[in-house]
Amino acid sequence: MSTAKKFAGQTAIYGISTIASRTLNFFLTSVYTRTYSRNIYGIFGSMFAYASMLQALLAFGMETTFFRYLNKHEDKKQQVYNNSFAAVFTTTLIFLAATLPFVNQITHYLKIEKTTSFLDYRLYVVYFISFLVIDAWCVVPFAKVRADGRPGRYGFIKLANVITFIGLNIIFIYIIPFYTRHNFAGSAFINSWFRPGWLGYIFLSNLVASSLTLLLLLPEVLKLTFDFNTDMFKNMFAYSLPILVANFSYIINENLDKMLLGKMLPNAISSEQVGIYTACAKISIFLSIFVQAFRLGAEPFFFSHAKNKNSGQTYARIMDYFVIAVCLAFVGISANINLLKYFIGSSYWIGLNVVPLLLFGYVSLGIYMNLSVWYKLSDQTKYGLYISGIGAVLTIVLLILFIPKYSYMAAAWVSVISYAAMMVLSYVWGQKNYPIPYNLKKNGAYIISSILIVYLSFYVFNRNIFAGNLLLLLFILATIYFEGKDLKAIFSKR
Repeated sequence: MSTAKKFAGQTAIYGISTIASRTLNFFLTSVYTRTYSRNIYGIFGSMFAYASMLQALLAFGMETTFFRYLNKHEDKKQQVYNNSFAAVFTTTLIFLAATLPFVNQITHYLKIEKTTSFLDYRLYVVYFISFLVIDAWCVVPFAKVRADGRPGRYGFIKLANVITFIGLNIIFIYIIPFYTRHNFAGSAFINSWFRPGWLGYIFLSNLVASSLTLLLLLPEVLKLTFDFNTDMFKNMFAYSLPILVANFSYIINENLDKMLLGKMLPNAISSEQVGIYTACAKISIFLSIFVQAFRLGAEPFFFSHAKNKNSGQTYARIMDYFVIAVCLAFVGISANINLLKYFIGSSYWIGLNVVPLLLFGYVSLGIYMNLSVWYKLSDQTKYGLYISGIGAVLTIVLLILFIPKYSYMAAAWVSVISYAAMMVLSYVWGQKNYPIPYNLKKNGAYIISSILIVYLSFYVFNRNIFAGNLLLLLFILATIYFEGKDLKAIFSKR
């Protein structure tokens, strides 16, 4: 079986679980935007933006480091596992020490919506601190599941997490209110503690789902021992620190917009604007899913094939077909926005213009993730720090300059600019330090073509679903015409 075919198979397996999990989660957006006002949903968007940032900090870049050191020290896999988990566990202890004594102060800072009580906000913060720590403890055991080549187990646990989260949401939002409205047995007791429409049940559901995930990962957790290697840990720390900063910078690019929208806009509209932007951004989740599935399959694959003689050609070939796939997804989602918009409440449609911009941001991010193989394989992770750091600085400066005037449209444009800059920088520095023979003309042609088609579909034809899908069909036919022969060859046995 060809290496590209093997890679595609691994990515597909991880992709199925990722797509299923993220798609199921996406349907909750439809529930939330029809249950909560834009102001209340803005709290959700703002809180999860902070949570995403902290998740990157607590994971400490150890997922990538774990894979790299398994490849470097095949005779010391247990020590690599122990050291990786110890690093994450230590960061969570520091995090707890830095947050629990200051919950009130943190709550005052995060509160952006006037009508929600301080006590409710405080409880939200406690829930978030709890599930962030539990999620961090799951990072390295999850990486071990992937390293052991068990995508089925990985997918099962991910789906169990999502089904639990969704199930509890449905119970709190629909089933319990239905039950009590009809005065079934025990309704009086339920009414004594249940609060219809309380946002906190979302966060409580997340805490329960995270706890279940840790429980399911106990077989991996119990394989930890106290066999550490101090010198290895120091080297892992040095390797991981730039990745931590790079990941943190990526999370800044993804979430700082929601945080600053809540802080920089007038109090009367800030929460509502965050709610609109968060809801419309969810439509771009389908392209985000593809990028995430690619990363899950790519990282262990790239490391395991680094020593192969023709690894550069393999990476370049994977890039070719990644670009084609991500551009097709970009065009396809943009062509069907007038259908996808029904997954969110109609009061949020005012923000749909951000979707094509956010989609192309994910195109750029996906290509950047593909390109980033060079500094990970050559142990030059400092470049990841430089690239994502520049992206983060661009994000921060441009958001501060333009959010007050352009609100969430500024956030969408900044996302595109930042990820595109990171993509270009990674390519330029990568070709100088770890050359890989990417087909720049071919990939560039697909990217530019997809941008033009999306522009026509969204702006010239005003999101007309028939015109958009006709353009999509023409794009698919052109791709088949130019790539059909190579596509058959790359996935054939040899």
